[in-house]
Amino acid sequence: LHIYSVLGDAETFENYYRKQRRKQARLVLQPQSNMHETVEDYRRYFSQIVGFFVVEDHILHATQGLITRAYTDELWNMALSKIIAVLRTHSSYCTDPDLVLELKNLIVVFADTLQGYGFPVNRLFDLLFEIRDQYNETLLKKWAILFRDIFEADNYSPIPVSNEEEYKLVISKFPFQDPELDKHHFPKKLPMSQSVPQIYIQVKEFIYASLKFSESLHRSSTEIDDMLRKSTNLLLTRTLSSCLQNLIKKPHIGLTELVQIIINTTHLEQACKYLEDFITNITNISQETLHTARLYGLSTFKDARHAAEGEIYTKLNQKIDEFIQLADYDWTMIEPDGRASGYLMDLINFLRSTFQVFTHLPGKVAQTACMSACQHLSTSLMQMLLDSDLKQISMGAIQQFNLDVIQCELFASSEPVPGFHGETLQLAFIDLRQLLDLFMVWDWSTYLADYGQPGSKYLRVNPSTALALLEKMKDVNKMNHLFAQFRKNDRDKQKLIETVVRQLRGLANCIAQHP
Repeated sequence: LHIYSVLGDAETFENYYRKQRRKQARLVLQPQSNMHETVEDYRRYFSQIVGFFVVEDHILHATQGLITRAYTDELWNMALSKIIAVLRTHSSYCTDPDLVLELKNLIVVFADTLQGYGFPVNRLFDLLFEIRDQYNETLLKKWAILFRDIFEADNYSPIPVSNEEEYKLVISKFPFQDPELDKHHFPKKLPMSQSVPQIYIQVKEFIYASLKFSESLHRSSTEIDDMLRKSTNLLLTRTLSSCLQNLIKKPHIGLTELVQIIINTTHLEQACKYLEDFITNITNISQETLHTARLYGLSTFKDARHAAEGEIYTKLNQKIDEFIQLADYDWTMIEPDGRASGYLMDLINFLRSTFQVFTHLPGKVAQTACMSACQHLSTSLMQMLLDSDLKQISMGAIQQFNLDVIQCELFASSEPVPGFHGETLQLAFIDLRQLLDLFMVWDWSTYLADYGQPGSKYLRVNPSTALALLEKMKDVNKMNHLFAQFRKNDRDKQKLIETVVRQLRGLANCIAQHP
């Protein structure tokens, strides 16, 4: 009244009042710099804004002409833009999902309160959908750590169960069914390792956590169901997929662990349908409802399985290379030892024990790994013979090398992995076999006469390969014992080799010009 008496008229007083209230509004809307760190800061911020606008609403209804609805709407729209900008900025700094969830609850209460006084709050609920994405990001980061910890703690061995109680405890956590295993007596082992039920439980916990944000948002069950599916898809296709890919590449993950990872991902993939049902049940929508979003867990686990399979092939070949590096041939030996080399027998024993572990893998994976290993071994042995640093090879060394290749062929014929037909696996060593036969029988006339014919005995022997190996055996003066079957002088032996070398060069040049 004092101010009114000084100013003199109502219009001037109204202008003065509104100007002062706008100043107060700006002060009320000013956030603290570290507001994103605690929920109490947000609570104080909202409380002072609610207090300000409750007073404005009271003045609107309790006075005549001092303020108008148009004025309060203008003031609220200005404030709402500022509030949204503040919340958008500060919520983006939140890394704790619990804090983001509490912020969401405060915004809902804040919006509902002001809506009760007639202020439009739709933009606040639109903001909540932006904050929901931020909330999901914080959840994904939290669950990435949980997944990594689970994988690190796993022993990558089938789960042992000693009795019915232990078995029921596992299947209460993970939907596992195997009628054949049910027929076995205790103790027995479930095919997956401990990380499988733990991962499944954590996916369900994530769905619960994601659901918490959807509560009180005034959305239909169908919309909430789709939100959950979309956030769960991100968990599976981005977070869990990334954790699996990183796990597969870790140096300490060996062949046995990779086999178990393939088995694990198979069971997790099969469990995706149960996660679909789980979401449907907690959102309480009809089973017949057409979902706009489906779970993409199938692709996640298939991709991880393919990556693990590729890593198996790589690690298997690396292990073969380690054994090959132990080879210590005497390339000038006169006579073979009469038995296969120790490194080669150790390698074959390793392959046998490894492929026994592969019995739980899908058939094609085990077969591909076995074929890949045999082909890599064959290629490595061939490269050893043709190594440019190897200048001379005796027939005794060739015969010793042949004993090793025979062991490889015997291994291939023993069906180390079921499912190969006939001599399919032995064909991995066919190039080596024909090359060694050609040299040990010294059957150049047959080779040269039949070259290029479909029925040639040495069809797989390339002239360049034969030439490279023959060049290493040319020095008859040092290796005359190689040709003891020839009862002529060294000059005749040299001429024979030179003749063959000349013909092989001609064939090699012809192939180079007309591939």
